[in-house]
Amino acid sequence: MKAVILAGGKGTRLRDVIKDIPKPMSPVNGRPFLEYLVMQLVKWDIRELIFSIGYKGEIIRSYFDNGSKWGVRIEYSEETEPLGTGGAIRKAAGLIDGEHFAAMNGDSFLDIDFKALAAFHRETSASVTIGLAEVDDSGRYGSVEVNEKGEVERFAEKGREGKGLINGGVYIFKSNVVNAIPPGLVSLETDFLPAVIKNGLFGMAVRGYFMDIGIPEDYMNICVNPERLQHACRTLQLYTKGEVE
Repeated sequence: MKAVILAGGKGTRLRDVIKDIPKPMSPVNGRPFLEYLVMQLVKWDIRELIFSIGYKGEIIRSYFDNGSKWGVRIEYSEETEPLGTGGAIRKAAGLIDGEHFAAMNGDSFLDIDFKALAAFHRETSASVTIGLAEVDDSGRYGSVEVNEKGEVERFAEKGREGKGLINGGVYIFKSNVVNAIPPGLVSLETDFLPAVIKNGLFGMAVRGYFMDIGIPEDYMNICVNPERLQHACRTLQLYTKGEVE
């Protein structure tokens, strides 16, 4: 199964704390954040990757090249104009030849068992499956409500405080469902996914570590305390013991 990583973000809100680079290239303990996502995928033996790039995408190409250093094969889907997360998925899907593929945001991390997520996706015959993070305060993200089968019933707006499930930015797609994403600028989160409710949209909840780097405070916190991210991504296939501590 291939995986698409959405890596075209500008990181406007981070501009005061990082250089003028794509947001997924923001450094965390000497590595671009995007590298940790690659490490996570290798941990689950997902080695066919597609980087969806846009803003200053040449920086990502220069660093990762074809992916051989990490034991993966990387292809690139490059936007010539902003397409949004949904449009980026639609474009990148042109490089998919399998029945299903994984996708993930390039600026957030969810510690999730990809094999379990893929199994849940198959068992429910889902069109799209979202990895849902169980968090103590869903207010800043907006919550996702599911029924006992895991079918998504509603996306709640931001501001509702308290424990809940949020979109963890990790997905499994049935490849043909992307044909329903309209051409042009489309948000996966606000335009497309709500339209799939009652049409095969499921969510699998996990209590795994979740974080995103979109807000300076959170990014700085992960820079100071990178241990949980590093531990979740550690894989002996790539790194000698002690290199990622």
